[in-house]
Amino acid sequence: MMACKERKQDEYKKEMMAVQDTLDVLKGKWKIIILSSICFYNQRRFSDILNDINGISNKMLSKELKELEINQLIKRTVIDTHPVTIHYQLTEHGKTLRTIIDNMTDWGIRHRKKIIGN
Repeated sequence: MMACKERKQDEYKKEMMAVQDTLDVLKGKWKIIILSSICFYNQRRFSDILNDINGISNKMLSKELKELEINQLIKRTVIDTHPVTIHYQLTEHGKTLRTIIDNMTDWGIRHRKKIIGN
């Protein structure tokens, strides 16, 4: 079992600010799932991501992708085909979230087994 570390007050405040910054970038129902889809396949089209995620609308996916791009977590590449093809990839900065995504995946699998046994 992981124990929480004791901190000095100033260290604690900096760490809480860092957690808040992380949550501000990744907040919402969809962002981590979108990043997971892109991360798993390395490169995804809009329709691929839409098919991966149950319950997300076109409008919401578009909004979330724009926010992830603004935060430099994904790169949008337009390919001059007919019709135009757009690919989404994690940036180098986005790839630093791989550990978080992997840990959340592992935890979610263990949690599901504990709660519902599957």
